[in-house]
Amino acid sequence: MIRPAMLVAALIATAAPPALAETVTIDGLETYYEVSGEGDPLVVLHGAYMSIPAMGEIVPRLAESRRVYALEFQGHGRTADIDRPITYETLADDVAAFMDAVGLERADVFGYSMGAAAGLQLAVRHPDKVDRLVAASAAYDARGMQPQFAAMIPDMTPDMLIGTPLEADYRELAPDPEGFRALAEKLIALEHEPMAWEEQVRGIEAPVLLIAGDADVVTLEHTVAMFRLLGGGAMGDMGAPVAASRLAILPATSHTAVIGQPELLHMLIEPFLSGETPKGMFD
Repeated sequence: MIRPAMLVAALIATAAPPALAETVTIDGLETYYEVSGEGDPLVVLHGAYMSIPAMGEIVPRLAESRRVYALEFQGHGRTADIDRPITYETLADDVAAFMDAVGLERADVFGYSMGAAAGLQLAVRHPDKVDRLVAASAAYDARGMQPQFAAMIPDMTPDMLIGTPLEADYRELAPDPEGFRALAEKLIALEHEPMAWEEQVRGIEAPVLLIAGDADVVTLEHTVAMFRLLGGGAMGDMGAPVAASRLAILPATSHTAVIGQPELLHMLIEPFLSGETPKGMFD
């Protein structure tokens, strides 16, 4: 989710196999995206201050069995900024418009951090677009953030990020290498945006796989509460099928370490997208 935006500095980009690079203009935003692999469509949404390369090896792993559409959000990577705030709602609407522009009526969606929050809003605002959603390190309410991080938000300033690896990575790809401060201002403002989506999340119809680290920026209690909002958490082996939504907690894993475990992520994501369910004794 976005709230850990400053923590993303520890992410290390890894090389991806060749992908088809394209741009498409949606509502005045010239959006960069890459397409790789063959199979059912999967839209990949990165986190705050990130880009497609920063998502690492999970993208090519998913492309082994999926047609992956990885896009770069407003002001991120090779997508230029435009004169409007960055909000979860506009990010979700951009994804929906992107899907229309590239001819995707529906698709599975995998979002990490800010991209996971955008994925939740996509499932809320454009439910006809989402078949299955994987939301890694997401929250539905600002009160679900770890107290240490929540305490940082009022003191965040762009100067805290200037000169960090986040700015260096930004300059390598951005159409305007001098635009980092403006992006930081918008993402810090996003940290202050109200977030109270309980009823919206409760109404999501698409199956959702929630993934979080056991030392993530979102509390474990909050992640379990979201799982229950999505219909999960009831006992199996009682004659009824288990819930369509799923929950995975990664051990010894901080927020920035979630995306750095592509093999484990793929092991969790692929069966979910394929609709595979482990069989119990009474199935």
